[in-house]
Amino acid sequence: MRYIGALDQGTTSTRFIVFSEQGEICGSHQLEHRQIYPKPGWVEHDPMEIWRNSEICIRETLSKLGLRGSDISAVGITNQRETIIAWDPETGVPYHNAIVWQDLRGAKLIDSLKQQGLEASIQKTTGLIPSPYFSASKIRWLLANVPDLRKQVSQGRAVFGTIDSWLIYNLTGKKALVTDATNASRYMLMDIRRLEWDPAMLKLFGVPEKALPRIVSSTGEVYGLTTQDGPFSFAVPVCGAMGDQQAALFGQACFDPGQAKCTYGTGCFLLQNTGTKLCRSKSGLLTTVAYKAPNKPPVYALEGSIAVAGSLVQWARDSLKMVKTPQELDLAASEVSDCGGVYVVPAFSGLFAPYWRSDARGIIAGLTGFATRNHICRAILESTAFQAYDIFKAIESDSKVKMTELKVDGGLTNSDPLMAFQADVLRVPVIRPAIVETTALGAAYAAGLTAGVFNGTEELTLHWKQEKRWDPKLDEKTVRAKVRFWKKAVERTLDWVD
Repeated sequence: MRYIGALDQGTTSTRFIVFSEQGEICGSHQLEHRQIYPKPGWVEHDPMEIWRNSEICIRETLSKLGLRGSDISAVGITNQRETIIAWDPETGVPYHNAIVWQDLRGAKLIDSLKQQGLEASIQKTTGLIPSPYFSASKIRWLLANVPDLRKQVSQGRAVFGTIDSWLIYNLTGKKALVTDATNASRYMLMDIRRLEWDPAMLKLFGVPEKALPRIVSSTGEVYGLTTQDGPFSFAVPVCGAMGDQQAALFGQACFDPGQAKCTYGTGCFLLQNTGTKLCRSKSGLLTTVAYKAPNKPPVYALEGSIAVAGSLVQWARDSLKMVKTPQELDLAASEVSDCGGVYVVPAFSGLFAPYWRSDARGIIAGLTGFATRNHICRAILESTAFQAYDIFKAIESDSKVKMTELKVDGGLTNSDPLMAFQADVLRVPVIRPAIVETTALGAAYAAGLTAGVFNGTEELTLHWKQEKRWDPKLDEKTVRAKVRFWKKAVERTLDWVD
């Protein structure tokens, strides 16, 4: 038996999963890390805590399975995207906490670029709509606010990298400084056609190219070997890396143009494979790299992102104390047949695709004396389905491809009322695979292809199996009415922040 490891570093936790050569989960270990909120709209993580947790997860998983590092054929990395770290490449010491993808401290800079009329040129070059969501404005903030950081950059003593870079750097004993093409496409500094750092974008944000990692392929390339004194205690090839959403697309075996998946996690992300065609969006979507193999053209995707999905359930549990567990919220939502006219728009950090309004803030709309706790719980779940609906329709409009099904993954797919309503509002079947850990699976597939554990994507397609399917049941007239009220609720969130 050959084993592949996948280090899955997410927004709220880190996991290490060992997969078999059949793509089945053998064992795993997971640890949460702190969410740091220095100011409203600011979100940070401790990079050293993330690395320590990664080491522990690797060691604990191997211990549980009775495996050694020498039993692992390859390691793949998947990670929360856009989150940026500045560190000293000689010592590995960070200069600041990681600035997380949800963080809004770059909003003023992005607004000023829009006011200068630069939105179209930025989108044409990078495929991205200017937003503080992406890494460029976060790097600019670090350069402007961390004492002596510019000086350290000029002396070659400071680099900026997303979480994939940070993990690969540490796994390889502070040797490899790389980022794969999927993660690089989220910096808002890369030319989406050439897959190289763009001089004009670097100049616009004041980022020196020498302070950025080298852009590498997502699969088919060995970035380095793990070290004897590291968590594997053996030289294991680190040879696959993808941002979490692209990894989920890969893990769902969406290798053909038109195939799409939606991941329901802390946020919610819907991606459609557009093949080697660079599909430009007119509907507020992002053009991003789906994956890249050596000596082959990149495969692209259209993407729509939702900032708050699973974290809305956490908010209802932890902040509102409305429920004690996500399962309790599901049960309460199932006690009523509809939302009772209540709509929740969780624009805690503004609205992402297809609106891209950082001035929006969350609301609960349509409250009457009839509404109960159960109706609000149902509205919380339905809000994620409505946000996915907005993106689904935008992708169909841009790609000119009518999607006939949606593959889903992520923790929220365990919510039966949410998935059933998602099928109702989209009017297509919603399908969950047998292995729902598709993000980690995608990273394992990328590494396994490099190491020769798998022969090609055709073999990976054969591994994919359906576990559960939800078909639309609600009548179309009712769905149209619900969508209309959702749109009205979204309008009420806008122009809240000056």
